[in-house]
Amino acid sequence: MTLDHDAAYRVLTTHDARFDGRLFVGVTSTGIYCRPVCRVRMPKQANCRFFGHAAAAEAQGFRPCLRCRPEQAPGLSLMDSSQVLAQQAAVMLTQAAHDGQDPALPDLAARLGVTDRHLRRIFGQVHGVSPLDYLTTQRLLLAKQLLTDTRMPVTQVAMSAGFGSLRRFNAVFAERYRMSPSALRRESDSDSPGAPEGATVRLAWRPPYDLAGVLGFFRRRAVLGVETVLGQTMHRTLAVDCQGQRLSGWLSVAFHPEPREVALTVSASLLPALGALITRTRQALDLDADPAQIDPVLSGLPGEARAGVRLPSGFDGFEMAVRVILGQQVTVAAARTLTQRLVERFGAPLATPHPHLTRLFPDAATLAAATPESIGTLGIVRQRVRALQALAVEVAAGRIQLNRAAPLQPTLDALLALPGVGEWSAQLIAMRALGWPDAWPASDIGILKALGTREVQLASAQAEAWRPWRAYAVMRLWLSLADELPSLEPAAAGSPPTTRTRRSPSTTLEPT
Repeated sequence: MTLDHDAAYRVLTTHDARFDGRLFVGVTSTGIYCRPVCRVRMPKQANCRFFGHAAAAEAQGFRPCLRCRPEQAPGLSLMDSSQVLAQQAAVMLTQAAHDGQDPALPDLAARLGVTDRHLRRIFGQVHGVSPLDYLTTQRLLLAKQLLTDTRMPVTQVAMSAGFGSLRRFNAVFAERYRMSPSALRRESDSDSPGAPEGATVRLAWRPPYDLAGVLGFFRRRAVLGVETVLGQTMHRTLAVDCQGQRLSGWLSVAFHPEPREVALTVSASLLPALGALITRTRQALDLDADPAQIDPVLSGLPGEARAGVRLPSGFDGFEMAVRVILGQQVTVAAARTLTQRLVERFGAPLATPHPHLTRLFPDAATLAAATPESIGTLGIVRQRVRALQALAVEVAAGRIQLNRAAPLQPTLDALLALPGVGEWSAQLIAMRALGWPDAWPASDIGILKALGTREVQLASAQAEAWRPWRAYAVMRLWLSLADELPSLEPAAAGSPPTTRTRRSPSTTLEPT
């Protein structure tokens, strides 16, 4: 943090939620570190030490507060740091910790296009700790949340958090937190047996949060059988790879505006992948965004001001990319219809306690193995079929990864090399699957309409003022339209957007 000691203490005394997850306070008299929103007795300023993230506090010997629970705090936005490289590495390490993986730093550096020595140097300069210390903190905080909020066996918690053995987990936990995992579980409030349907964890966000915009976005795109939005709760099915297994089940996300939390409930079948699902949920709902950085940059956008706009994406990157391709040159309603047909034809059935959740979204291997004719009979044009299957082949083979930890430019290059995927589609996939905050689908007809121009170059020049948050500008522009329009990909660069979908003149269109 760039705050001086006095300013940081004022944040603490006012419990300013805008700094939640971006500022932690270690209290020397107790040896504990807290979030600025913690409601414990206010420590003396002389006893406070301030840190930009939890790993820095733990590196100085502080252990996490059991009341405010630093593991629930919002994470770092991708553009928080002046060194995007170090921030991208931190995102990759966090995802690896939540996926239970043990990434080798040379491999991580290679994905980012640098040497491991350079990555260590930049990472230390930006975050003040080594990559290994940062990864260990993320694993321990995840384990702490699983121990507190679930009834998962300690051995399973250790494996889910990425520790190679229970012995290693117990040793590191005791060293950092000065208690055993079983002692933490005894001290937690969640000492009753876990519900048979799974477990619930809570995740925080920084205010303000455009809840109406996020829920409306998901509601308009909900595919019957896979997902639904009821009030302020979303339900959906999901399949994930975890420790060499393919797990399937359901999850629910309930928004609680006070105290600014999301309650994530997962089925018992998905419990081994709970860490990965926490990461996916944070990205899908954009819980780690920092409106204090974003909103001022977007203040010059046309239309009514809208605080706390988020980038709603999805819980599976491949699914998001498929939806983008199906949404080329059609309305949202038409894209949803095509997606519904794809799910009914290729999605595996799933038994759930929710009558509206009956199928999984088809995975990459299934679509890659399907015949083009079987997909074409769903009403999907030949060019889209080729694009879908080319994408599915690359994702199934592991040559394209579609998550927030994927390196941006190599992924964009790989997408653009696919047949039927142009700049518009690649940018929307970067926005919705990779969570890239500066994505800019320049030829989007909704953007041009909101800006009152038909000139793509003029709109892109105007958007330079909104860097590095142009994707948030896209959401603001879409929401500013009284009658929302779809994003259409031109058939050729510089040509006006066109569509092959027949529709009546009164049809209301909106962005895919």
